[in-house]
Amino acid sequence: MPDHFAAFSFVDRIDVFEPPLRARATFAIPRHVAAFPPCLVAEAVGQLAAWVAMAQIDFRGRPVAALATTTRFRRGALPGDTLTLAVEIEHCDDEAVAYHGHAEIAGERAIELVDCLGPMLPLAEFDDPAALRAFLGTLTGDGAAPGRFRGIDLAAPVALPVTQPDWARATLAVPSTAAFFNDHFPRRPVFPATLMLEAQIDVALRLARSAGPWPRDARLAPRRMTHVKVRSFTPPGATLELSAQRREVGDDEATFFLTAQASERTVATARVVIGPVAAGGAA
Repeated sequence: MPDHFAAFSFVDRIDVFEPPLRARATFAIPRHVAAFPPCLVAEAVGQLAAWVAMAQIDFRGRPVAALATTTRFRRGALPGDTLTLAVEIEHCDDEAVAYHGHAEIAGERAIELVDCLGPMLPLAEFDDPAALRAFLGTLTGDGAAPGRFRGIDLAAPVALPVTQPDWARATLAVPSTAAFFNDHFPRRPVFPATLMLEAQIDVALRLARSAGPWPRDARLAPRRMTHVKVRSFTPPGATLELSAQRREVGDDEATFFLTAQASERTVATARVVIGPVAAGGAA
């Protein structure tokens, strides 16, 4: 399968693998990609947890993104950085996996995931269990070839008109075909929830730049994301309507309520807190 374990796989080598308790791994962000946004760093942590969970239940199922209580964004990742990933499994069985984890860059915490829950779905519906088992052997052995990820080619959300100053709306056209579908997932293509969440953050950032408790030229970034709930899968070719509503404004940050809908049906909800990046800080 072209791009399998390359187009949307963010674990290169697993150095510590102790199902059902924990794992440690690395992923080298290729220098040739244009960017590696925060939600992909969170995706890398989640993928490491998925490897532990799948191995624990002998590849009968795989977890999918559903609930995350808190994601803390500490610093941004850049092309050429190496992520050090860690997960601690709180509970894992054939029904779901509960975990927390983090990613570091050069010893500095980049992201933290707290109280995540991924329901297990039948693995064979999404991917080839034998192929996954074999690739896990590669990851826990010499590791996968670095630099295989080529980046994500996805159009930015297109802004829609609004009538209220505390709202922003946009549409996101999910492509009918894309390399990442060959990795997410080969037997049942699903638009990655982390790409949807990244687009939702983008809409909130646009709203935050238009008005907030900071200078208009301030460099803004997400600080934390809470109450993430992904309610359903998004298939290739769908059109998502994204919205951000400003809910709370503090001295140096603002909170936005995010929604994603398809055909007037809610697909995902979350809250994101945005604030300015300190001079010299990594966003």
